[in-house]
Amino acid sequence: MGTTKERVVLFADLRGSTALYLRLGNTEAATVVTHSLTMLGQIIARGGGTVVKSLGDGLMAVFDDPERAVEAAAGLHDSLERIAPVPDGLPSKAPALKLKVAMAFGEIVEVDGDCFGDAVNVAARVLDLAGDNETLATGPLTNRLTPDHQERFRSLDRMHLRGRADPVAVLRMESVRFGDTVSTLEMSAPGTDLPDGIRLTWQQQERVFASANMPVVLGRSPQASFCVGDSRVSRSHARIEGHSGHFYLTDLSYNGSYVKFDHDQDALSLRRSTCTLHGSGIITLGSPPHDPSATSIHFEVLSFSDTMPQW
Repeated sequence: MGTTKERVVLFADLRGSTALYLRLGNTEAATVVTHSLTMLGQIIARGGGTVVKSLGDGLMAVFDDPERAVEAAAGLHDSLERIAPVPDGLPSKAPALKLKVAMAFGEIVEVDGDCFGDAVNVAARVLDLAGDNETLATGPLTNRLTPDHQERFRSLDRMHLRGRADPVAVLRMESVRFGDTVSTLEMSAPGTDLPDGIRLTWQQQERVFASANMPVVLGRSPQASFCVGDSRVSRSHARIEGHSGHFYLTDLSYNGSYVKFDHDQDALSLRRSTCTLHGSGIITLGSPPHDPSATSIHFEVLSFSDTMPQW
């Protein structure tokens, strides 16, 4: 019989190892990845966590204290460049390893040194939604943090996870607390031409989202910020976020998202990756723009000052 308790489950996954193997060769790349995972485990241990097992280029850990788990996650990202150095003798810089982290709080069952249960399943599914260099956490975890730690997180909406009937609140951990971010933006705002919003148009639906309304989730779910009725589109297919005066599209799906800017012949293909949106163009979900049946959402990055009367 196993032991049942409530704990934080953390998954960490290194990205970019394939390019590293191509550049360095199997032996040297394996050494870099192994060293990186070892150092990640040491950071987790110093933060009060326990590494349960390694999973390919990643690992799974558990924490008793949600706040220590959050601090450890931040430490993993802060230390990534230091713990995955570029080997000596390379003619050019090797592809940098990237890291994505997911955390969930809930009931787990510990059996023979391994862990199972709802929190494990949820954390694994949330990891699928995370982009490079992101940490995502569930609402039940962030609800247990002090207000100071809660300021690190920004809601990404309630998302449907594979294998679960009800959507789960998912939040992203920012690199700085909101108070620091607001101060920086207020200091740099006067006199800039940074965009203020984005217009999305699909069929008869047209919406304008200001930066303050971000993030915007594109998907088939009725809970999505911009709902698209197409069976090829995932419930939470992609999201648009605004940071430091720029807008970013991140694919969250299994079928991928595509971006084709006006006046560009080629489209960008996104699969669990991110690109910067600028000017105008189309976003297609689940199939490329050359597919005549593709769900095509026209986007236009806006500067609201352009629509204001000039005195």
